Amino acid sequence: MRIIEVIFEKILWNSRLMVVAAVIASLAAAVAVMYIATVDAWQMISHLYEYASATGDARMALRTATVTHVVEIIDGYLLATVLIIFSLGLYELFISKIDDAENSATASKILVIHSLDDLKNRLAKVVLMILIVKFFEHANQLHFESALDLLYLAAGIALLGLALYFSHAAESHDNKH
Repeated sequence: MRIIEVIFEKILWNSRLMVVAAVIASLAAAVAVMYIATVDAWQMISHLYEYASATGDARMALRTATVTHVVEIIDGYLLATVLIIFSLGLYELFISKIDDAENSATASKILVIHSLDDLKNRLAKVVLMILIVKFFEHANQLHFESALDLLYLAAGIALLGLALYFSHAAESHDNKH
């Protein structure tokens, strides 16, 4: 009976290696999203000459479109970082510590993950940044027709500020303990 238990536990322990598939897929997705964002950035930069030659309403429309495009590029890069952090976190939690990350003086705290809570907190921060970027993207396209519309925008900004405040307050609280 002990032999069966040992074999079962070995199989159970090694089943954690299935996470490697998620690590590789997350990294591949990060590379894809990073590529898309970089192509978008290059495309936007290559069209800057159109802005210089545009006038009046065409220039304003092009400016609005460019700012929206920049926000989308930032959103793409942030999403790629979420995928990288996710894959690093999964690897560190289920497979092995990444020695280079632990020993590196340049490694950011965000890339060293010691627990599932660490991974969750780091991902939550980047997701919050993505939501802020999305909010900015939508706010940039709003057409204000009344004072109530401006009040709604102000309320949204206040809620984002509150979310940032609470995320930093929680981080400060975690650092004290």
